[in-house]
Amino acid sequence: MGRFLALDYGTKRTGIAVSDTLKIIANGLTTVPTHTLLEFLKSYLAKEDVECIIVGLPKQMNNEYSDNMKHIRPFVKKLQATYPNIRIEYYDERFTSALAHKTIIDAGLKKTNRQNKALVDEISATIILQDYMESLRLQNK
Repeated sequence: MGRFLALDYGTKRTGIAVSDTLKIIANGLTTVPTHTLLEFLKSYLAKEDVECIIVGLPKQMNNEYSDNMKHIRPFVKKLQATYPNIRIEYYDERFTSALAHKTIIDAGLKKTNRQNKALVDEISATIILQDYMESLRLQNK
């Protein structure tokens, strides 16, 4: 039974989260420099069974794509070509950075951690994944 893997893709860094094998809980995995993302995924996917990769869909409040979509589309095409047997889905990532900052504050982390952009990206990926899994549960009810 494969896991879900979520990506909060950015031009500099990409936050990564992964589900447990039962696909109940999302956990932050890491943040990697985006230029090393394919290399990281190659290594990770060689060791772990991943059923689906969820990529954060960057939308604005008016429902239009943000500028980052011009970077995400080519990456996803390359990912699909490299891993044709793994399902890849987009999932709306609006508000995840704000929620990640709130999570860090609510956890009582110090100011240096609140300013840690890599931590924010990892938490954002975790939120994307948890929301995605929750949406699947609601659809199946």
